[in-house]
Amino acid sequence: MTKIKRIMTGIIQENCYIVYQDGLALIIDPGAEANKIEAEIAKLEVTPVAILLTHCHYDHIGALEEIRATYSIPVYVSPKEQSWLSSPEFNLSAHIAGTPIVARPAEHEFTLGDYNIEGFHFKVVPTPGHSIGSLSFIFTDFVIVGDALFKGSIGRTDLYTGDFDTLINSITEELFVLPDDLQAYSGHGEVTTIGHEKATNPYFN
Repeated sequence: MTKIKRIMTGIIQENCYIVYQDGLALIIDPGAEANKIEAEIAKLEVTPVAILLTHCHYDHIGALEEIRATYSIPVYVSPKEQSWLSSPEFNLSAHIAGTPIVARPAEHEFTLGDYNIEGFHFKVVPTPGHSIGSLSFIFTDFVIVGDALFKGSIGRTDLYTGDFDTLINSITEELFVLPDDLQAYSGHGEVTTIGHEKATNPYFN
């Protein structure tokens, strides 16, 4: 069974996720505090095999280089945001974080559709609007939505390449078509379900 562990990182409490099964793990959005992430991985007694990025804002990639070096594992990113990893302007660290973040290019650029990474099966779908390359990862029992959808809210659309109408459309067409009882794990805040957001999220009601 595939399990998921949430680790809140950094001053704005970004959610890094460890998705794990059979002693292996995927690291999703290592935002900050690499030591904290590494401690949780050690506690789970799992071996990371890849890093997946929902998008490339600074608060989701701040610990990327340290985590990548620690475990010598590849990074997967949207081709639309590959250049953001090395650009403090695009990843917003130049303006908001105080310390510019410059990461090396990701080893792999996502194509949309089904993936199998070391036995982890999931589907990659586009959920732009918060940023142009935002992605969501659909597993059997849950979906990781980055900063597209939150419990009771949606992602900001006033940042570089953000667009409100695009985000609403992304959530409606890619996320709200999923089963109502599917758990949704966001880039910030608590877990929710697709059905709960369809029924109560003020942006859709």
